[in-house]
Amino acid sequence: MEKHRMNLLSKRIYLFYFSILAIVISVLLLFLPGLPLGIDFTSGSTITYRWNDQSPSQDQISESIKNAGFETSIIQSMGNKEFFIRTSDVGPDGKERIDAELTNLIGEAPVTMDVNTVGSSVADNTIRNSIIAVFIASLFVMLYIIYAFRNVEQSYVYAVAAILTLVHDVLVVMGLFIIFSLFIGSVVNSIFIVGILTVIGYSVNDTIVIFDRIRENLIVNKSMEFMNVVNQSVRESITRSIGTSVTTSIVILSMILFGGQSLRDFLLVLLLGVIIGTYSSIFVASNLLLSWKYGLKK
Repeated sequence: MEKHRMNLLSKRIYLFYFSILAIVISVLLLFLPGLPLGIDFTSGSTITYRWNDQSPSQDQISESIKNAGFETSIIQSMGNKEFFIRTSDVGPDGKERIDAELTNLIGEAPVTMDVNTVGSSVADNTIRNSIIAVFIASLFVMLYIIYAFRNVEQSYVYAVAAILTLVHDVLVVMGLFIIFSLFIGSVVNSIFIVGILTVIGYSVNDTIVIFDRIRENLIVNKSMEFMNVVNQSVRESITRSIGTSVTTSIVILSMILFGGQSLRDFLLVLLLGVIIGTYSSIFVASNLLLSWKYGLKK
């Protein structure tokens, strides 16, 4: 009786619908307002300026950029009189025109901290390579799980469940990232893709821990009902999963709060991935196995 006292999956139907709702909302966010693509994906230029004495406003900077001939721009204050600017390709002399307009309007020449320009062909290659990277990672994950669980009946079910859990994690992380970007100006760039691939690895690792415990308990408790085996396996793994998630999240959060701006978006993706990955490995992956076995009614 003790072994079955705490049934973590007793409300699995509600968890299932909650996860579906999270996916639907995330997909809608991907269309409106959409991912805030950086120049790695859209092409264009970024410039980081700093002023030593003057404290210009974003409106002043925006007006100067328009006067230089660039109608659209995104300006983000980074503190300490530093501003990060994204605009269309400035070309060979656009940077000098912007510098001149800023100097005339603000009364002080800005210090250029960083300049980057990405052409449309490079942006297209980045998009294509990112899609290929995610696809290959997912494919190898599926093949590995089928091999690792080859002695378990219907091992492909575990592989499909892991991939669906992975898709859940990536979509929800992107949805939350879009929401955060509305407030802190985060953008999707190359390092964002690195973060997503890291999230995939973390999600799969947590899921395999749960699945491996299920496999072990199936061997030891051959007469036990599958639902009880899954519930027991989740209970045996939940402390480790949550403990790892909490300690990892504390480290990432510390780096976000006290680290530099350059890694902020990457760390935000990691933090979201750790939290969502822990939830999904416990309540989504195991739920998918039970749904395959019993459907949604039991």
